[in-house]
This record gives sequence, structure tokens and C-alpha cells, in this order.
Amino acid sequence: MGRIRQLLKVRGRDSWTLFDSGARNTYVIPEVAAVLTTSPLAHPIRTALGGSLKASNTAALLEAEVDGLPISTHAIVIEKIGDDEDGKPIEILFGALAMQQWGIRLIPEQEKIDLSHYPTEFLEF
Repeated sequence: MGRIRQLLKVRGRDSWTLFDSGARNTYVIPEVAAVLTTSPLAHPIRTALGGSLKASNTAALLEAEVDGLPISTHAIVIEKIGDDEDGKPIEILFGALAMQQWGIRLIPEQEKIDLSHYPTEFLEF
């Protein structure tokens, strides 16, 4: 498992992001969701995150740029993700499913993400 921190650009807004291969889903806080397309969920989603149980009734379509490359993925809106190791509030937790979808790999020893597998087109069978 790896964790890399960096800024994502969400509709012109810089958002402090934790890329976490140990988290399955992607999460955003309400301040980020405010500039995204959101929709209510028919059933709440409960998640154990950061040592506590969190619930959400809202999903968002996260459209952002990672190192200048566009991505879009499903995200769950939660009130607070938590703080990083330096005490900085995490605004987006980018999970393993979204990383797999966009070919993002983590290089923990360099504290960087690898976008060399970013898809320029999707080939569906």
C-alpha cells in the first residue's frame, strides 16, 4: 500500500489530495463537492475511515486534472476525511479503484505518482 499527497485541480480550484492505494473508494469534502455535479443517494453509504464511521447520502462526479491530465470518477461526499501527517486537511482521498481506472501508480520512495499508464483512449471489449 502507498500514500502520496499532492494538489489536484478541480474546476480551477487546487485541492489537497491523498492518493491512497489502501482505500477502495474516492472521497471528497463538501467544499470540493460544491463545484462538482452531485446527486443524492437512495441509501446512505457507511465507511470506516480515519478511525471513525462516516456516513454519506451524496455522491459526486469528480472531474479534475492530475498533473494536467483530465480524469473523471465517482466520489462519495463526506464531511471530513482527516488530516495528513503534517496536519493539513485532506480535501480529496483518491482511492484504488479510481487509480486503476486512470492508470495511476504510486512511487512511494519518490513521493510521486506515475502517469505513464494513463489511457489516451479506452478500448472496451
